[in-house]
Amino acid sequence: MGAVANLGSSPREIFDRLCMGVDGRSELQCFQLDRYRMHHAYEIRDRRRPGVDEPFRATRWLIAAVRQALEDASLPPDLAEVPVLIGTTMREQRTTELWWREETPPAPSRQHFGPALREAFGCAATYTLANACAASVYALGLGADLLDMGAADTVVIAGTDSMTESAFGMLDRVQEGTPDGLRPFDESHRGVVMGEGAVAVVLQRRGAGRQLRARLRAVAMNCDAHHATAPHRGGILAAIREAHRRAGIGPEHVGLVMLHGTATPLNDATEAAVLTECFGGCPSPPVMTAIKSMTGHTLGGSGLLSVVVAVHSLDTGRVPPIWGLRQPIAEARGLRLARGCVIEPGLRLAQVDSFGFGGINAVAIVEAAP
Repeated sequence: MGAVANLGSSPREIFDRLCMGVDGRSELQCFQLDRYRMHHAYEIRDRRRPGVDEPFRATRWLIAAVRQALEDASLPPDLAEVPVLIGTTMREQRTTELWWREETPPAPSRQHFGPALREAFGCAATYTLANACAASVYALGLGADLLDMGAADTVVIAGTDSMTESAFGMLDRVQEGTPDGLRPFDESHRGVVMGEGAVAVVLQRRGAGRQLRARLRAVAMNCDAHHATAPHRGGILAAIREAHRRAGIGPEHVGLVMLHGTATPLNDATEAAVLTECFGGCPSPPVMTAIKSMTGHTLGGSGLLSVVVAVHSLDTGRVPPIWGLRQPIAEARGLRLARGCVIEPGLRLAQVDSFGFGGINAVAIVEAAP
């Protein structure tokens, strides 16, 4: 596994800071504050000159995350025979914005990450999937399909996004409130705040790898196409139940749920209502957390980042808190939400929720390493 985010430059560093409850917000570094109501985001502070933005940051983080994942799997940095699937929302749209401002046009092919990955790792087969905020879990499911069909023995799954001014400005204008931070499932939630980062995992057929972090039991995907932006309870419920069916489990077997948790009132209420229906009858309900409360919404890579955090939770028995959760919304009051870092020994199965605009839903089930 590999990851870069506002909280750290490796999966373990990010996980430890999540468990510590570190709030990753900072004042906007490159956008003009007087143009927006929101003045904070969850940015990676890696620009070489303060206040001066740079192109291809999403690509830079992607290469770093893939390199970490290969090292973690004890694999050489040669992906000539290994498919790479990248989930993203914006691709390199920020680079295009900078071109529009500064008149330094990038090559259009650099939007889909393939050329950069070829230069860094010799990649011959790369696929960029722009499936909104569920993109990297979609990529995870498609990568698992490649293994199941015998089309590959190893695949690399990744997600990356940098914050774009067009998306930030859109959110600043369409949300009713002006959130100073991302507060999932709390009555004070006022909307989503963007984050940045990249994440990668090496996925191999069982028995092929040298180092086993966890087992991917199932990924379920659907697109209910109910509404351009509003989530649909039926589509989300169908994805969760299909993930359980594919994994051969019931709701009572799930010990941890990594929530999508965007802090938009409709998304939070819908996800909480579905989870209450799914787990309400369980004698030992799963503990649930939402890491966007500290990382912000890292868009296309957010689901896979939750998978990586879930693997660390399964390994250590520690579950990060939902930062800022004080008074849960009515729909979530029957759920076991993590208000502080939860110590939960013996965790075996985690569910990861990842939902996007247009009714794009993806749910992964991950099992602890034996």
